[in-house]
Amino acid sequence: MTGSREYPQAPVAGVGAVVIERERVLLVRRGQEPLLGEWALPGGKVELGETLEEAIVREVREETGLAVKPIRILNAFDRIDRDTTARVRFHYVLVDFLCAVLPGAKAEPQARTDVSDARWVPLQEIRESTKFVLRPFTLEVIEQGWRAMQSSGRPAPDF
Repeated sequence: MTGSREYPQAPVAGVGAVVIERERVLLVRRGQEPLLGEWALPGGKVELGETLEEAIVREVREETGLAVKPIRILNAFDRIDRDTTARVRFHYVLVDFLCAVLPGAKAEPQARTDVSDARWVPLQEIRESTKFVLRPFTLEVIEQGWRAMQSSGRPAPDF
């Protein structure tokens, strides 16, 4: 299949959103591979003709129903998963954004499209939680989002 995410012919461009509001971070539980069943940041594949900013706004809306505005890029990195034969199963080039929920917009997430759950999780809970276990790269970008909020004068808790 052309453009397949699994065993692709070329890397797939994707975006992720760090949305922090009232000392909570927006998390989704992935409803399909990669990361099936895991808690992660909302996000997904950039579509042809779409800017990175348009992609992150669309992905957050599709997965959670929330309307967000990208504030700044936090990180860009490769995520490469190989199968047991060392063949590349997934290869993403990801750009993570710090985002804010638009003023006056709906603020309670609902699981939609390719996620099985979407919720606000208290920042203090994600560090020691056995329920919301996050991959190290996810924790790292959330930390980057906290630091960015602190440097911009927005209140953010210590990590």
